[in-house]
Amino acid sequence: MDELTHFDAEGASRMVDVGDKQVTTRTARAEALVQMQPATLSRISEGGFQKGDVLEVARLAGIMAAKNTAQLIPLCHPLGLDAVELSLQPVDDQQLRIESLVRVTARTGVEMEALTAVSVAALTVYDMCKSIDREMTIASVRLLEKTGGRSGHFKRED
Repeated sequence: MDELTHFDAEGASRMVDVGDKQVTTRTARAEALVQMQPATLSRISEGGFQKGDVLEVARLAGIMAAKNTAQLIPLCHPLGLDAVELSLQPVDDQQLRIESLVRVTARTGVEMEALTAVSVAALTVYDMCKSIDREMTIASVRLLEKTGGRSGHFKRED
């Protein structure tokens, strides 16, 4: 296992110096699942919420979150993202799958931005629907794939 890079030799936290790294195109895909009652997912699909279109508000929240990851997660580098895409699709009658794709040309990766995007999008779905379904669960927030950089290509196999 590699060393934890966010701590110096004395154990103090630090922002990793990426100044000597190669600028490359880097991508990351992440997902989250929101489990809910079938009636809730049906109502989301029908658009019956006073607060607005749940899927579009969640998509915008996820994009905004990706762009602001460095303000939310200590020690993340602020990045000028090239692209952020979010898809929100029902898996079945009780699960909504949220997937992000984030791309940057930079010295550091965008895994945290992809994970932040799906997390905040899922929280937004929860917030908009909690009045009718307090038993919703946010699950399986995970990195699916990343490309670029020294560590190369990672793709989850399950």
